[in-house]
Amino acid sequence: MISFQNNSGAMVALQTLGGVNSQLDTVQNSISTGKEVNTAQDNAALWAISELMDSDISGLRSVSDTLSLGEATVAVASAGAEQITDALTEMRSLAVMAASGMGDFSKFEAALSQKTEQINSIISSSSFNGVNLLKTDVDGNGGTALTVPSALSGAGGVTTLSVDGADFEGSPQFDIGNRIAITDSTSALTALGEIEGFLAYAIDSSAALGASAGGIAEQNQFVGKLSDSITQGVSSMIDTSMEEAATKLLALQAQQHLSTLSLSIVNTMPDTLRNLY
Repeated sequence: MISFQNNSGAMVALQTLGGVNSQLDTVQNSISTGKEVNTAQDNAALWAISELMDSDISGLRSVSDTLSLGEATVAVASAGAEQITDALTEMRSLAVMAASGMGDFSKFEAALSQKTEQINSIISSSSFNGVNLLKTDVDGNGGTALTVPSALSGAGGVTTLSVDGADFEGSPQFDIGNRIAITDSTSALTALGEIEGFLAYAIDSSAALGASAGGIAEQNQFVGKLSDSITQGVSSMIDTSMEEAATKLLALQAQQHLSTLSLSIVNTMPDTLRNLY
């Protein structure tokens, strides 16, 4: 029934058009932002989960940065320890030659002293970001190890990795500054034994530092993969499926056109009835 007082058809058509426009706004916003869930109003549960996961992702990125810094610090110390090992290998060769009684002992001692100075220089310069794992005082504050955040813990904190320093300055096993001077074959043999002890310490220290650097690198890779997995999970929850959104957009645009046309028709019906009089 058509009524001049109340156009019920227009009311229905207007409600339909309003609903279509609302859905169209939602889809257009979803496409423009790339997310189906932008605020808690869109989906409170998914929004809360995504915010928590985003916080974890941010934390993991910070952990990855500190792991990269720690890896570089240990790598510098490891390179220094390896260079010390090479220098000690050369010192051992010099001591062997001196012990054989061939050559001028003073020249062998001078060469060994030069290598000792080289080693001390390597120890002093193997620093990165204020940390030197080859010194007695690793960080300038009396530290003997490097602590690196390695992962987020379930309690909201972080777990850590600790890398012990290789004390080339004050270790009794590496008292190279008090090495016996070579003056004859007998002292050369004694110096050779000392140098071999220093070399064994340097090799062990180099291996330990290299293993630590490798462990930190592997942990950093794991943290990166974990961050990527969480990011992918969050994306699957709140990101827009562009294929579905594009299809829905076209359908809603068609509905909007038909709803507008329907509203136009029902609005002209009273005029059509008026023409009958």
